[in-house]
Amino acid sequence: MSHLAATPPAAGTHEPDPRRWGTLAFLGAAQLMLIVDVTVVAIALPHLGADLDLSRAATTWVVSAYTLAFGGLMLLGGRVADLLGSRPVVLAGLALFTVASLAAGLAGSSEVLVGSRVAQGLGAALLSPAALSAVLRLFEGEERNRALGVWSALGGGGAALGVLLGGLLTAGPGWPWVFFVNVPIGLVVAVGLARRLPPGPSARSGGPSAARLDLPGAVLVTAATGTAIYALIGAGDHGWLGGRTLGLLTGAAALYLLFGLRQHTAASPLMDLRLLTRRPVASGTLLVVAATALMVAGFFLGTFYLQHHAGRGALVTGLLFLPIAVATVVGATAGGHLIGRVGARVLATAGFVVAGAGFAVPAMVDGSTAVVLGITGAALGLGTLFVAASATALGHVQPHESGIVSGIVSTFHEFGASLGAGVISSVAAASIAGTTTSGYVHGFAVAGGVAAAAALLCLVSVPGRTAGPTHPTGGLH
Repeated sequence: MSHLAATPPAAGTHEPDPRRWGTLAFLGAAQLMLIVDVTVVAIALPHLGADLDLSRAATTWVVSAYTLAFGGLMLLGGRVADLLGSRPVVLAGLALFTVASLAAGLAGSSEVLVGSRVAQGLGAALLSPAALSAVLRLFEGEERNRALGVWSALGGGGAALGVLLGGLLTAGPGWPWVFFVNVPIGLVVAVGLARRLPPGPSARSGGPSAARLDLPGAVLVTAATGTAIYALIGAGDHGWLGGRTLGLLTGAAALYLLFGLRQHTAASPLMDLRLLTRRPVASGTLLVVAATALMVAGFFLGTFYLQHHAGRGALVTGLLFLPIAVATVVGATAGGHLIGRVGARVLATAGFVVAGAGFAVPAMVDGSTAVVLGITGAALGLGTLFVAASATALGHVQPHESGIVSGIVSTFHEFGASLGAGVISSVAAASIAGTTTSGYVHGFAVAGGVAAAAALLCLVSVPGRTAGPTHPTGGLH
């Protein structure tokens, strides 16, 4: 099947785009900005809050507004990419993200800053699934696995790089540059992608692309996802069994139920719900949630331990995260080469085992060295997991489904990030408040235990090497 033409010819009858690896580099640079923008801001928060005299709630929303808009609108972004093609959606999302970054850097009040972060999240929600959809259309077979390895390296490696970059920029030219840095990069990437990205399917060409956007369904799923992520963001402060958390999660479940009913009755539904019953998609999204939650938990514990407990500054903390970024990239690159040989089940199981062993180090040994070495080891395993997750969920999607499935995977990535931060902030609450160090030990122990349990779950849930292509009409295979 073709991943470039509006009407795909038979498999093997087209030549691959000779510029596909260069295009991947530009798409990867765009995705890297989105990932970096989560953690790069976290390091700058104390300085940013002091300069703008932000309240504790406003400071929290500088991070949460971005992740909430990013995660809540991702399915909509993926569906729009399927309808209009990846190219216009990638360019529109990139333009919005770049302009919003400039506005955030120039912000002089909490209202302008939080509003700019919401606009950044909207741009990211358009850009991320559309860019991943473009990758799926550009590559096939073993090349797709290697391309997904590169893409996966950007996820964890970009998050660690954000900590490093945040430290350097905050300690150097100042916190506005954690936003300003996106502007020249965004302009260069936009020019490169405008020249390289192939045109997508036309809305006038018939087939799935001729469908209309299900606006009621889009509103329902965006509200449901945003409500669920909002509940997870606040669970660490309000309690997992608190009335606020349970009420929001119940509301999200009700909205998802309404969304499901809408998809059964809509003439042109936002998504085919049978996608979620496919074993590769279901197990791939499970891997994404677990891997992202563990990665965020490790970063959360590491940054608080190094800055609050060990007394390291923002710059030193950022530099100490450099080996963690390198380990993630190495793990993802190795995973991209190995998955075709050993299969997703073996790769995912091994990744969780390595991650669990890494988290066990700081759970048993105190000190900055143990924390950095442990998270670095965990990052090596998590890097391979992101490849296994992407290849499992996205390996056999049809061209007209690539946007919405990319949106599903990206949405669950944000769910995992919110879940990891929420759980670990509850487990390590006493240590984060500075009253004891036991919370860090408990946090790393919980992360190691979750990784071990996930490894066992992989043995029964993740398809092996013999799993065939998923039937385009869905069903659990």
